[in-house]
Amino acid sequence: MMLLSVLQANASVMDVEANLRTIDDAAQRAAHAGAGLLLTPELFPVGYAPLRLHAELDPATLPGIRERLAGIARRHSIGLVYSLPAAKETSHDDGAEPASAVGRWHITATLLDASGNEVLNYAKVHLFGPEEHKAFVGAQEPPAVVDFNGIRTSMLICYDVEFPEAVRAAATRGAELLLVPTALSAGFENVPQVLIRARALESQLNVAYANHSGHEDIYSFLGGSVVAGPDGSLLAAAGESPALLFAEVGTDTVNAAREEVPYLRERRPELYDRWEQGGNR
Repeated sequence: MMLLSVLQANASVMDVEANLRTIDDAAQRAAHAGAGLLLTPELFPVGYAPLRLHAELDPATLPGIRERLAGIARRHSIGLVYSLPAAKETSHDDGAEPASAVGRWHITATLLDASGNEVLNYAKVHLFGPEEHKAFVGAQEPPAVVDFNGIRTSMLICYDVEFPEAVRAAATRGAELLLVPTALSAGFENVPQVLIRARALESQLNVAYANHSGHEDIYSFLGGSVVAGPDGSLLAAAGESPALLFAEVGTDTVNAAREEVPYLRERRPELYDRWEQGGNR
């Protein structure tokens, strides 16, 4: 078992100093409470404002921001998930614009261990809305899985988790805990209240979902961060205001859920492929 902490807070767009102070304070409080990991929202260190990031963010500042986040993990001896833009890797002969250009960036999430080492990276596959599509590029790689504090752990970002195929891809690779930084606007209450619990239940894994609160740039955020268990139970939930959630997550409940109802073992993917292709044999 591991005590997991989830930060829900209001970021200041392009005010990295203020946002890192918020993360540092949350990491200190989470570590003091005995948490092994702090999950933060999507793009929180720079604030969620895709078009402003496209216009104003200097790529040269990103390595320094990442190092300071690693320093927060080391200083408080806690695992940390953060989300930042990252350059899309391109070959020199593919005819694309330079990878350092903001228009060729992915939205990414990084999992650090308690020593500040990167142990898992993920790039967002499903972009949401016209602003994200203008500012970023959707990735193609599936979610990877690593052992973190004895729990098989994976990541998605925001809109990704609303696709059952993405969550199932993590589960079939062995994930027992799915970490999801998000930036969910007000008006989509069914996502944390219904969909996240359904994703946890149907793929039988723990899902932690960390959202912004308040207003940033042109966006009003829902809050509503949640942690759901592998039986669909609600382990922790926030309202609209800033909060630091805590929940115990582990492997025993995952194993019990998968033994009671063997969804993963009894899948028939070859049949589903034929259905999607319109085959009838």
